[in-house]
Amino acid sequence: MGKKKKIYTTMAATVAAVGIMFVAPLTASAHCDTMDGPVIGDAQRALNENNINYITKWVMPENEAELTYIFNQTVAVRDDSAAAQKLADQYLFENLVRIHRTSEGAAYAGIKPEGTPVEEAVAAADASIATENLNPMEEVIENEKISELEESFNQVLRTQEFDTDDVEAGREYVEAYVTFTHLSEELAGGEEEAHANEEHVSEDTEASEVAHETETKATSATVLPWSLAGLFFITTLIGHFRHPRKKA
Repeated sequence: MGKKKKIYTTMAATVAAVGIMFVAPLTASAHCDTMDGPVIGDAQRALNENNINYITKWVMPENEAELTYIFNQTVAVRDDSAAAQKLADQYLFENLVRIHRTSEGAAYAGIKPEGTPVEEAVAAADASIATENLNPMEEVIENEKISELEESFNQVLRTQEFDTDDVEAGREYVEAYVTFTHLSEELAGGEEEAHANEEHVSEDTEASEVAHETETKATSATVLPWSLAGLFFITTLIGHFRHPRKKA
């Protein structure tokens, strides 16, 4: 019984390591890193229907191979037991959000639990999409600024209906959604914050080439630890749940 408990502790520690490996201050305040946000919601659908295309749209094309590997390994072991499913699912959630946030230039600081409060502007943006009008935004943005949202909002409405297996169409929607929610946050934060964000975007654009080069050079320092963590996690699950120790 002691050895079995140790194995479960090891698996839990692996998932925890995945969650804290890239802990850093957040640079975006949207709710893509919450358990009840749109990214995790799509991940749950992907697992329930065994269709990775629900989540492929949340990552860039260059990250598809990594996500596919993680998804396939998760599916391979999650049906072995309730404990395996919980750990495997969390492993997918953590990695998916990490990859998505990295593509946005945002730091990854783990997944926040269900019920975590989100920015009022983000909640209003989601409500606007659900009702297909900008009325909810009037509660958080000055009336004279609402018109600045119309173009990005209409793009969301134009792209929100797409076939799940049409990944490119899905990515077009995600881009429109992220653009709309971020603009909503900027306008709700006032002119000074919006201006600061514009400068930040300009700096990010200028540094994008440097960041790309840095990411390439850092592959051996970041991808390898993730690969090792993932390999350890999956092999531990497979070894324990598919080949349990026989009682003496």
